[in-house]
Order: sequence, then structure tokens, then C-alpha cells
Amino acid sequence: MKLKEFTVREFRSIWDSGPVKVDGQTTCLVGKNEAGKTTLLTALYRTNPIIAADAVFDETYDYPKREVEDYRFAVENGDRQEAVVVECLYEMDPDDCEAVTSVFGPKVLKGKTFKRETLYGQAKSRFILSADDAVARKHLADNPALPDELKATLTGAADWDAFAAALDAAEATEAVKALKGLVAKVREKGLASYIFNSLIWPRAPKYLYFDEYYQMEGQANLNALIAREDAKTLEDSDYPLIGLINLARLDHRKLVQTKNTTELKNKLEGAGNHLTNRIVKYWSQNRHIQMRFDVRDAKPEDPEGMRQGINVWGEVYDTVHWAHTPLRTRSRGFVWFFSFLAWYEDIKRQRQNVILLLDEPGLSLHGRAQADLLRYFEAELSAHQLIYTTHSPFMIDPTKFERVRIVQDLGIDAKEPLPKDQDGTKVLTNVFDATDDSLFPLQGALGYEIQQTLFIGPNSLVVEGPADMLFLRAVSAELEREGREGLSENWVITPTGGSGKVPAFVALLAPQKGMNVATLLDIQNSDRAQIEDLYKKKLLKKKQVATYGDFAGKAEADVEDMFERDFYVDLVNAEFSKELKKPIGTASLNAKEPRTLRAIEAFLADNPLKSGAFGHYRPARYFVENAATLWPKVSNATKDRFEAAFKHLNGLLK
Repeated sequence: MKLKEFTVREFRSIWDSGPVKVDGQTTCLVGKNEAGKTTLLTALYRTNPIIAADAVFDETYDYPKREVEDYRFAVENGDRQEAVVVECLYEMDPDDCEAVTSVFGPKVLKGKTFKRETLYGQAKSRFILSADDAVARKHLADNPALPDELKATLTGAADWDAFAAALDAAEATEAVKALKGLVAKVREKGLASYIFNSLIWPRAPKYLYFDEYYQMEGQANLNALIAREDAKTLEDSDYPLIGLINLARLDHRKLVQTKNTTELKNKLEGAGNHLTNRIVKYWSQNRHIQMRFDVRDAKPEDPEGMRQGINVWGEVYDTVHWAHTPLRTRSRGFVWFFSFLAWYEDIKRQRQNVILLLDEPGLSLHGRAQADLLRYFEAELSAHQLIYTTHSPFMIDPTKFERVRIVQDLGIDAKEPLPKDQDGTKVLTNVFDATDDSLFPLQGALGYEIQQTLFIGPNSLVVEGPADMLFLRAVSAELEREGREGLSENWVITPTGGSGKVPAFVALLAPQKGMNVATLLDIQNSDRAQIEDLYKKKLLKKKQVATYGDFAGKAEADVEDMFERDFYVDLVNAEFSKELKKPIGTASLNAKEPRTLRAIEAFLADNPLKSGAFGHYRPARYFVENAATLWPKVSNATKDRFEAAFKHLNGLLK
């Protein structure tokens, strides 16, 4: 059975959320803080919670505060119906349908979906389900254990009363007795009610809601835990702890009775090894950790509430630092992940049918650890529907935007009160209705994906700017037309926006798994130490750090110095013809300046353009736009320089 859609109305910050379509696997509710994401999950959870005591909607606390008394008055006077807080649409799977049709026949249900409406009060709800009474009676009458005469009478019964009367008049065989018992239950509240309450709803998934309040402490007094469990007063943090103990294949009731130290030690070691294997698989932040458990008699100076009876302690052992630390003192992100893992794995072990509701999962996790969590969702939670909230770009899979639902509340930013149809939390079906704040996490996720795929590839060639990219691709194409070697298409040219950004950019790219990074950079004496640090600091190998000086035969060189100076000056004159007071002559440039670009900039400082400013992107663009006519003017020495650079870079490809 799957949840297909739900709508929340008149609950806290929500007047009418609108229908929320639920993906068959994972649904991500995205929105900024205070938009109402948690409110949506809370309302849905209470419709069928795994903790039965949570199945309550209290109008005093939950109805929108500003109109709660008006609502009560209107309901009491009969001016309006009670509010339907949550309306859920479910779709039954073949097994669910079989549970019904095996009793009442294959055509008794008029569809595979049903609705359930939850109202204010303790577990107060109603259902909407269509069932065909005549089909059900006909199927029940066609029972091979019944005599033919009774079959005929039952088949002709116009309603359930007549059907029951015919059974009462028949001989009380075992088949008749069984049928009478079933019909009595059907007559009590109707066929649809019996089907729903006895055959369908018991098969419905429970909702498991998890947020930071369910994070375990990692230590507990077992006697007190057992007492709370027996009294049905478990605290939020108890649930993952009990799950942890169960997952560790331990029994907390037996632990307090264990009298054999060796047996207890073996159980605890086995538990730690089992959990370590489960955690390390999806925790890339630190793979040098091991889970350890200890069960000891309470001591007088143990924490409050743990000074009598038996205590259980969960610890994390770091194999690098050779140190034990209490689970509760680890990072919040680790404790969250570990707590959820413990509870969920126990739920899975018990084969409970649940829909997972996670509020801001991984909020305290590093961005890469959040990616681990998404990987865990896909690999381990596929047996259950998952609905989670987030405002983190790293918790959104940019390849599965169809799973995203945007949550926003225009009222929190409005200067004046909004009408009810616009106010409160809304779940949008049209992305064009979303505000910038609501879209920001999606933009972040999409931007990161574009940055990873458009300008970064498995083989990334880092250059300083767009002019480099234009020259390299254009020259490469012309060389290949001549049958010479150009720059392989396997290189993704990645402009950084300036020499100062190169080290940080390489430091971000190079450590990524599967990345092959090389550079082709401008070189001047002031940058030499910074460039050499790329391989001296072991970010890259020395052969991967190339500069234009390596191929132009100069100590200092830019991409422009790969060309003859006369040729590049002609490019500048052609592109800036309208802005120059007169064409630049090569002889008028400082011959002692090794870098053509800097020589031109020095000339223009004394001979300013009529308007605008000089930039080296425009000559590169001019070259690309006119490459066919300009290429015959390119010297063989220039071609040789570029080809040498391309051969070197292509030799670095994986």
C-alpha cells in the first residue's frame, strides 16, 4: 500500500496546503525556515503514528490560534462541519486487494484507491471507500460448502437483512455458522466499514517520524529503561536506544540478569562489530571508528539517574587516535545518523510496514556527508516510502527534481495580512509560483550540478580565464584541420577567473575521486612560487602543472605570447579599431617587456582609448570569429608551440 497524496487543512500555520503529490519512493519537501515543512510532516505523522499515543489532534493547541474560538463556536452552533485536518489518498497493491477479494469476490472493490480523513480529537477519522454489496453477497452465496437450495435463496437476497434471515433459517452447519459470523460483522456498520477497518486499514503503513529530539544519549540505566517501557512512558531518545540494543542482537531485559562475564563480553563485542559494519559503509567522514558497548553495575558517581542497577554505555573507538569517546559527545551529525540508523534498522529487522518521515535529516552533517545520507536513502530505504524536509542544496538530488515539492508561506514576509486562500503554508505544484527564497535550495543544487558537469569533467584543464579557453579551442580546431594534433575533447577547460583563484580551485578539484587535473597557466615572476606550490604541496604532480612559458620559451608568458607579437598586436588593432586613437605599432611597444599583453597595457596607459577599457577577452573573441581568414597569417612557430602544449596535455589523459 502506498500513500499517493495528502492535504493538510486548518492546522497550525496551514489553512489549506493544497494537494501534496507523494512519490512512490522519495519525496523531498523544500522550503526556507518557518515555511511550514515540519508542520506538514507532523500532521501527516499523527494520522497513523508508529507510537499510538501520538494519534491526536487537539484543537486548543493545533487549530490556527487567531481563529480557534470562532471555529469552536461555529461547529457547536452547526454553522460548519468539523475540520478535516488531513486527507490522505492511498493506493492498494495486489496483496491488499487480494485480502479483500479473497473474502468478498474479485469485483467487490470499485477501485484500488481509498481516502482517509483525520479530524480533531483522539484517533478520530473516517474513510471513503466504495464497495459493491450485491457483488459481495453473490460471492458469499457461491460457497461450495453450502447446499444448492440455500445458495439460490442467498443469491436472491435483496439486502443484508434478507441474507442474514436466510442463514438463520438454514441448518447450522459449520459453513453456515462461519458465514453468519461474517455477515453479522458486515451488518453492524456496513460492508465498506468492515472491509476498511478489518481488512484494509490493518495493512496500512504506520508513520515513523524522526527529528533531532529522537537522538539517543548513547548511555542509559537499563532498569529505568525497562520500567519506562513497561509503563509505556518511553522518552523520545529511548526509541533509537532500544532499536540500537535490538540491532546489536542484545536483549536489555536479559542484560540485567547476565551472570557470565565471558558470555556478556562476547555478546557486546559481536554487537559492536555488527554496528561498525553497518555504519562505516555510509559514513565517509571517518572510516577509522568502531562501535563498542559496555554493561556494568552502576557506581555512586555515575551520571544522575544511573547510580543504581545496571548501566549500558555506547562508545566510539577511534583506531587512529586510540581513544574511546562517549557516543553522546560525538558530532551532532554523527549522533543523528547513528540514532536514525539504529531505530530504522530495528524497524526493518521486525519487518514493520512504515512510511518514513524525516524532518531536516542530516542538518548537522558536512555537505559530503549529506551526499552519503542521500546514497543511504537510495540504497537502504527503498523498501519504504520516504518523505523528508530540507533547506540544504546538498540534500536535493539534482537528477531527480521530480521528487521535489516546494513549501512556502507568503504570510511570513507580507507586510499586511493576506486573505485565507493566499495565507499560510502552501505546497506548490508550479515552480513559477515560488519565491526566490523558496527556490534557493533548488538553485544551489542545480548550480552545483552544473558546475560539476559543465565546467568540470573527469579530465579538467585549469586555465585562468575565458580568453584562454577561446584561444585553445580555436587553435586546436585549426591544427586538426591541417592534420596536426589538437587538444583532446576529453579535456574540459575550466577557467578560474584569475591567477589568484587557481590554488583554491585546484585544491577543491584535485582531491575528488576520479578527477584528473592539469593546468596551463600564465606565468610571471611574482606568481612563480604560488604555481610551484601546486606540485610542491603535492596537490598535483609536477608534469601536470604547465605554463605558457614552458612552450613559448620565455620565463614569463601569457597565452597571448604563444603568438608572434606582430600577429597579436594586429588582433588588438582590428578589434579596438574604433576606440584606438591610432593603430598600435609593434615598434612603439617596450621591447624589454617579455609579455605582449603587459606591453600593450603599458602603451595604452600613456595613450588611452577614446572610450571604454582594454580587455584581453575581446581579441580572443575576434580571433575565434575570424579564425578562417586569420589562420593563414599564423606562423609555423606559433603552431608548433600550441601543438607541443597539446601533445603534452593529451599525454596526461587517463
